[in-house]
Amino acid sequence: MRNISNGNERLRVVYSFPLRLGASRVCYTAWQQVNGLAAAGVDLLVFPGSISRPVGPGVRVSPTLARGRFRIPYRLLGTMRAVALHDHIVARRVEKLAGRIDIIHAWPTGALETLKTAARLGIPTVLERPNAHTGFAMEVVRKECDRLGVPLPPNHEHAYDAQKLRKEEEEYRLATRLLCPSDFVVKTFLDRGFAKEQLARHIYGYDEKVYHPGNEPRDPRRGLTMLFVGVCAVRKGVHYALEAWLRSPASKDGTFLIAGEFLPAYREKLASMLSHPTVRVLGHRNDVPDLMRKSDILALPSIEEGFGLVITEAMGSGCVPLASEACTEICSHMKTGLMHQVGDVAALTQQITTLHQDRALLEKLRAASLKAAPEITWTAAGVKLLDVYRETIAAYRAAAPTEASRAREAAGVKS
Repeated sequence: MRNISNGNERLRVVYSFPLRLGASRVCYTAWQQVNGLAAAGVDLLVFPGSISRPVGPGVRVSPTLARGRFRIPYRLLGTMRAVALHDHIVARRVEKLAGRIDIIHAWPTGALETLKTAARLGIPTVLERPNAHTGFAMEVVRKECDRLGVPLPPNHEHAYDAQKLRKEEEEYRLATRLLCPSDFVVKTFLDRGFAKEQLARHIYGYDEKVYHPGNEPRDPRRGLTMLFVGVCAVRKGVHYALEAWLRSPASKDGTFLIAGEFLPAYREKLASMLSHPTVRVLGHRNDVPDLMRKSDILALPSIEEGFGLVITEAMGSGCVPLASEACTEICSHMKTGLMHQVGDVAALTQQITTLHQDRALLEKLRAASLKAAPEITWTAAGVKLLDVYRETIAAYRAAAPTEASRAREAAGVKS
């Protein structure tokens, strides 16, 4: 058996991603993660559903739902069936690769068969958790939608879906480790009875070639510019940001920019606040890096998050994050940003007001964010993830046959 725990040999990793690698949102996250791992020196074999843009040099890519220009349309099959087909194909490929894989990295809803196969073959696995425990996320989003009186579309990613939840919870049980990008995500699993040992911390990052500070000096006498970036949905807490902004004196001569598409019912609910003359709804934008460079603060008052990529991107751009405790702790209170409890509009209002009035503090936080930024790039995230792989493999082998037996039992395989 190869000794990979001492770091002298390249890890052989199968990376399974059931969607279109390199597209938007989690597809972008996975693409950056693959590139970060490649830069860290991983021997990487990637099985995406399909691929939207090229990956870094040396990465082998073999799509499951595409060949050449032909792609199986997810809308035609339905996403759940499409990712299940991807999972089935990856599981069969893993069978043929037995003995040539050190660890498998999978993504949720498209990993069940793969994880069962890995358990049977004695291959350790990590399962990405880009959000909190799915059951927790569905519950808190439903409660907040009910409180606001905003209906959630039945096909929305956070609408309650018993079948999806059952499948993901089975995947949770099968994985050797769950990859948690924030302490908040860890807590949602601990609260549901998961062992701390099954939860591995890693981080996401930002692209320093795209997100960087501007060169133009900032006039401390001008009004404060606050920015929100993301899908304008209830879980992101845009209503909290609007309420806090309008309560603060910063709204008298400042500007609140909202870059993202609204769910129609949510926009209708917030219409009176959105109509304020200092609030500008920009819709989906492709110039987010420039918006961040020109803004003073970024508001992300989410009620549920996995990490909040925009926080690292804002920090790298010199835009100070004001985030809820549901977001990444990379935004450290009074060091690289300001934090508040979920739903605490009074605290967020005070934070906006403080930075509006105290530009020296704003500049201090901005400087600290920029200083910390090199530690949270996608390259740094790749190194951290490689460490998690090594730790997972070492723990798996140290616990054998106990760990292997647990995995086989979860997979329904008799010893």
